Amino acid sequence: MAAASTMFNGGACMAPAAAAAMKNNHVALRPTVNNSNRRDLALMKKACRNKRLFVVRAGESHDSPIKKLGLSDAECEAAVVAGNIPEAPPVPPKPASPAGTPVVPSLPLSRRPRRNRKSPALRASFQETSISPANFVYPLFIHEGEEDTPIGAMPGCYRLGWRHGLLQEVAKARDVGVNSVVLFPKVPDGLKSPTGDEAYNDNGLVPRTIRLLKDKYPDLVIYTDVALDPYSSDGHDGIVREDGVIMNDETVHQLCKQAVSQARAGADVVSPSDMMDGRVGAIRAALDAEGFQNVSIMSYTAKYASSFYGPFREALDSNPRFGDKKTYQMNPANYREALVEAQEDESEGADILLVKPGLPYLDIIRLLRDKSPLPIAAYQVSGEYSMIKAGGVLKMIDEERVMMESLMCLRRAGADIILTYFALQAARCLCGEKR
Repeated sequence: MAAASTMFNGGACMAPAAAAAMKNNHVALRPTVNNSNRRDLALMKKACRNKRLFVVRAGESHDSPIKKLGLSDAECEAAVVAGNIPEAPPVPPKPASPAGTPVVPSLPLSRRPRRNRKSPALRASFQETSISPANFVYPLFIHEGEEDTPIGAMPGCYRLGWRHGLLQEVAKARDVGVNSVVLFPKVPDGLKSPTGDEAYNDNGLVPRTIRLLKDKYPDLVIYTDVALDPYSSDGHDGIVREDGVIMNDETVHQLCKQAVSQARAGADVVSPSDMMDGRVGAIRAALDAEGFQNVSIMSYTAKYASSFYGPFREALDSNPRFGDKKTYQMNPANYREALVEAQEDESEGADILLVKPGLPYLDIIRLLRDKSPLPIAAYQVSGEYSMIKAGGVLKMIDEERVMMESLMCLRRAGADIILTYFALQAARCLCGEKR
């Protein structure tokens, strides 16, 4: 039985003739009454007036479905008013405490928050933060080769062949609801230069890949990276002067051409990750001037000079040839500075503000969430990914549970979207697929 069925006690309340009449004449929810069984039904009802009803419990099994008597609502109500109340399962006994449990008076608490956590259904009802595959942006590494090359420091991640492996990976992601990707190219050393001119080659790796993906999946949301480090022979996000200084305005000029080239290929969102001053406004003006008013800008607003980026630089072979990136990326010790960057990016026309890295900077995500009306993105970077993977391999943590908890924490802190290498794995988990 799927639910409890209320019945009259057949042994005590039902005359044999009436039972036969009910068996032979039951149609839908009410019995068919004819002249031959009208008398038997009347006798049955009379016999039941002084008898109680009982309940067949949901857990009980029966060889054949239990049929209703066909009483009207008014007759059922009349039986209850007359004191013929149906029986229900008894109140379960209070569970016993273990031996030795002290007997104490109840604490005089007006509020007990645990009441809202006592069952899975209640916990689900009051869950404040949710996560779905639609919240993920899948970072994908691409290269000119045809084979997918494993990235040693990032287990499960590959440099994907742009014509083959990439399309297969995007198809897998779309199957589980991840329809946004961000592209990072591994550029041949022979195409790198001090000024990164390859960044705005309309037939370069990234524009070709965008055109291929849009041809295959027109509704795919494609984010791109706007920065010179993959194209620079120096490995920096900007043009480097001979004394080692990163040139700001000259770099912004190159970034504008790069963003326009990506938009021309079909990019939906361009993402300046360089941290040059004024680049958001300049890119917005350049896009609008070329007719790309509908292309969005996701600014790397608070990108910190973090030690969590190591595996990513191996993936792109883009480590700086000298120096470091602390003159343009933010100091990890700074909090208020993120507000300065956010205010500038908002005023210059950014559509989305991004915080990078993710989990170590939850306070910055929450700061921008509270201060800005714009969507907030978080980048769960390669170091975060690799640590969880390594902990799982060593059986120190439950990889899947830690993965999902870390993503939920980013959402709870205020991230609307999360750039994560776990996008495919996490989406499969959310969709109920086995690992």
